Amino acid sequence: MRWLLFLLAASAQAQDFPQRAPLEITVLFPAGTSADVTARMLADGISKQLGQRVLVVNRPGAGGAIGYKHVAIQKSDGYSLVWNSNSISTTFHSGQLPFDYQSFDAVARVLVESPVVAVRADAKWKTLGDLIAEAKARPRGVSVGHSGIGSHTHLCLAALFHAAGAEVNEVPFGAAQVVPSLIGGHVDALVQLPAALSGPVKQGQVRLIAALIPSRDPALADVPTASEQGLDVSLEAWRGIAVPKGTPRAVIARLEGAIRKAVESPEFVKGAENLGVRPSFMPASEFGALIAAEDHTLARLMQAIGLKK
Repeated sequence: MRWLLFLLAASAQAQDFPQRAPLEITVLFPAGTSADVTARMLADGISKQLGQRVLVVNRPGAGGAIGYKHVAIQKSDGYSLVWNSNSISTTFHSGQLPFDYQSFDAVARVLVESPVVAVRADAKWKTLGDLIAEAKARPRGVSVGHSGIGSHTHLCLAALFHAAGAEVNEVPFGAAQVVPSLIGGHVDALVQLPAALSGPVKQGQVRLIAALIPSRDPALADVPTASEQGLDVSLEAWRGIAVPKGTPRAVIARLEGAIRKAVESPEFVKGAENLGVRPSFMPASEFGALIAAEDHTLARLMQAIGLKK
């Protein structure tokens, strides 16, 4: 009887969704970052599809752990969402998060991004090889910024220079300070996601010298991959939506459908192009499988480069 009542309640909840209240997407980084801008684009699209307000709330800190902790303890009703990323694995395996991806249900992947190595436009390094050669000649003499200990950009940085056999001075920054740190001359280079760099690149302040992805990004067609330059390092970033574990499947399906339409809309496609990110919708079942498989891969990589706790 209890199970029957539970199923009836869940069914009623799914039928009413999302009329009860506005939805809330937790973003793991501050306002103005690429994660924030893309989440707000998505929120607008979901809102149009569901006929309900979708609020974006920034809960930054600890490489994403603060935001993940908040969403994980919310009701499993589809009203609390997290703008999920590879960070669900990196924060867990670096010891910043006490639980892993299994505390959430995947809803949909939304986009992918190409981690890049950037230097100032007036820097003497024209290629990744130039930067690596300098780092080898001056161990820890070249400073490279990233978005915080255990972040995806930190992992990319560590994997890249580990593969190159070079030691650099790794400098973590709050997400909003990463790009200004390069422009202001506080670090020699950055490993960052392109959305955060699109403005400075267009303004001629920053030059991208490598992309850490399997093949060239059409949006960054003139930026060679690391593998093209002799280093087999590829760590494509993704972002998507997840909800607390146990959210009714009918609610997840409703969200998944709304996200698909939002991602395929001309507004989202155009906005993504302007930011240098690629819409890449993936449904819940496939997205969940991707997260699980990647978690094992990232755990092994982090163990190899000394980042796993």
